[in-house]
Amino acid sequence: MNSSFLHNRGHLYSFIICLIGLGLFVIYGGGSFLHFSSSAWGWITAMAGAAVILTVFTFQLPPQGNGLSLDSSVYLACIFIFGLSFTLMVLLLSSLVLLLLEWGSTVWWKHLNNFAVYCIMVASASIVFTALGGVQGPLLSSRLEAYISAMAVYFILNTLLIGFYYYVVYHKNLYNTLKGMLTDTILAYACTLVLSLVLTILLYHNHMVGLGLFLCLSILISYSFKRLFSMYRDIEERSNRDPRTGLFNHSYFELALEEEMSSSKISGAALSLAMIDIDDFKKYNDQFGHLKGDGLIVFLAELLKRETENTNIIVSRYGGEEFTLLMPGYDALAAKNFMESLRKTLNHSRFEGSEIFPQGCLAFSAGIAAYQPDVHFKSELVDHADQALYYAKRQGKNLVHTYGSQSPLERDVDFSEDVRDIEQQLNLFMYKDLETFKHSKRVFRYAVDISELLNLDTLSKRQFTLGALIHDIGKLEIPWGILNKKDKLSLEEWEMVKWHVIWGKEMALTNEKFRDLAPYIELHHERYDGKGYPYGFKGEEIPRLCRMLTIIDSFDAMTTERPYQPTKSFKEAIVELRACAGSQFDPELTEFFIRYIEKREVCGSETAI
Repeated sequence: MNSSFLHNRGHLYSFIICLIGLGLFVIYGGGSFLHFSSSAWGWITAMAGAAVILTVFTFQLPPQGNGLSLDSSVYLACIFIFGLSFTLMVLLLSSLVLLLLEWGSTVWWKHLNNFAVYCIMVASASIVFTALGGVQGPLLSSRLEAYISAMAVYFILNTLLIGFYYYVVYHKNLYNTLKGMLTDTILAYACTLVLSLVLTILLYHNHMVGLGLFLCLSILISYSFKRLFSMYRDIEERSNRDPRTGLFNHSYFELALEEEMSSSKISGAALSLAMIDIDDFKKYNDQFGHLKGDGLIVFLAELLKRETENTNIIVSRYGGEEFTLLMPGYDALAAKNFMESLRKTLNHSRFEGSEIFPQGCLAFSAGIAAYQPDVHFKSELVDHADQALYYAKRQGKNLVHTYGSQSPLERDVDFSEDVRDIEQQLNLFMYKDLETFKHSKRVFRYAVDISELLNLDTLSKRQFTLGALIHDIGKLEIPWGILNKKDKLSLEEWEMVKWHVIWGKEMALTNEKFRDLAPYIELHHERYDGKGYPYGFKGEEIPRLCRMLTIIDSFDAMTTERPYQPTKSFKEAIVELRACAGSQFDPELTEFFIRYIEKREVCGSETAI
């Protein structure tokens, strides 16, 4: 989403808040300063000073680091003792002092917006307090509901105003945002609200001495929260770091990858993932022992830290001698250039015993995968990078390979080998379910034709056609009796059949070469309207070629003999496809496939033109 558009929405929201807040200030406190006595102004100054001091002692709360100060307890106590107009004047004076103190570090309109937010909360809390019978002066136990309600309104408005800002500007889920804020801050807010009652008692009975005691207590509480947050961050840092190398660990990498993919999906910014593996590390370990091997891992980790120091790249130890570099803002080309530079730097780095390596120097192999919008799961991006790494290893090591960048000749050779390997696995269907074997071969031939008509790039063509060939591999796990049952399947049997997409995906993930085919296996029974399985994805949440595979798979199932459904002619199947376009099938791709089938039938050929 365009950042200027986000900012404009944020500015509009702030402008509306300012209008409401300033309007409330004018209505309830605009001319009140003319009627205050010198004694009242002394109290206003003292209370404003207390609010400023507590704002300066703002502390952060774990786990998100949200800032919170105890100044709200001052404003609430002012409402309970002195009334609304007095409180608004304290708020105005403290806001002006903070504006002067932070002049140059914070833009003026943010101070104005903050002032307006406080005006809304203060005015609303005061109105509720008065409406429920609250009386300015000493704390009255008979009016506790007025105090509690005023504090609740103050707290709820604070949460809503901030939460709605994130919703308007960043389009985050409002419920989840509010829930997260409540979870993170409710204890600290409760502390603030209780302190407002303590201050009310101290002010009324002990005057300035009470205010001084309250400030001492509040500063100590703020300091304690600061220490707590510091300890939390220290523990969090340790839990996120690999103890041997000091790099981020695998767990942190998983979290960071999910966050960066989500951010990239929203903003459209480039994102790449690189995985590296030290070449011939086992040979070094066997020659010099594990202690020296650990030293080599630490050496590479230090090099990665140094080379990425002034970048936003997140370096993690993935496991053993494998490392990941999460690269926000890097497309595939920029990522490859960076990794090539890194590889050459390592090649020229001296380390004890490096002469035993086949390359005669330290080396790593690297695989790079660029994030695409149709990559739904972080595991897919990791698999793509892992496959690229596997390919770099297979080509002789000390190489950086980008996922999908093989030469045409290499792709053709690899494709032929992959088809042969998959067909060997499908041969298991020859004795268990011959029809599934034939169906897979027919769907594969349809996919080959369609891939040519769609002018797919070589990588997409490989994935689509091989995905079509292997899409039903999970049916090997279904009992023979269910696969070959002549009668209608029971509900329990149908539920078992639906599991073949998950079983097939797991089977594909066990083979490095076929991991990128998993989405075609897993998602070919998703529906365009979101009523499919296993996830209920809808529309463009389903990758485009998976949507096409769903059409091909269904067409072939309709036009070939099955034990549990009548066979349709090609014309009848086309009518069925059109009837289900927009619900089960992508309407645009459905018409594309129908044109292909109709032309194919006219030509009377087994292959597409």
